[in-house]
Amino acid sequence: MSGVLEVFARPSFFVKLATHVELSMISLIIAIAIALPTAFAVRNTQIGTAIAINAGNVGRAVPSLALLALALPFLGFGFAPSLVALTALAVPPILINATTGLREVSGEVVDAARGMGLSEAQILRDIQLPMAAPVVFAGVRTSAVQVVASATLATFIGGGGLGDLIVEGFQSGDSSILLAGAFSVAILAIITEIIFEILEKVFTPKGLKLAQKKRGR
Repeated sequence: MSGVLEVFARPSFFVKLATHVELSMISLIIAIAIALPTAFAVRNTQIGTAIAINAGNVGRAVPSLALLALALPFLGFGFAPSLVALTALAVPPILINATTGLREVSGEVVDAARGMGLSEAQILRDIQLPMAAPVVFAGVRTSAVQVVASATLATFIGGGGLGDLIVEGFQSGDSSILLAGAFSVAILAIITEIIFEILEKVFTPKGLKLAQKKRGR
């Protein structure tokens, strides 16, 4: 245990932790910026929805390490290829959930809103997005945790992060270094899960929460 604490006390540990968090956050933000507008654009068409969901499913089938390997020949080693690969990994869960959540909003409710004279933008903002919020946030949460865990693999293409400690531990045969890296990634993933679970509860409309509780009884 003392060896693990010594690793945590290294100045380089906080640099690796910061790199891991930065890599995860930026890739998630970019993925949200790609996936949500796409889901918004196809939400009212069955063909567009089917294409988006199928594309997301194909993306989810590609292993994390394979994405990193595919980025390597085009972008080389370092932070940039790791960011591109992790963004590609983060997009599918968000795209699938957002598209599915928006399509599940009752068509009768949407038609009634149109009949009241609301524009498509108003319907999206005031009706579809609030009602789909739990499903959308579930996708973002899944993506965030997946990215935090997969960012460990960025070390193999020079992206840095906490994966460096795991590789160092393997290479040196030092279990303390290996455990410090693995433990840090696990804790970071748990913290990410908790944060997004709280955000999901905060941004879910109160009326929808009440409806969910009634259905659960």
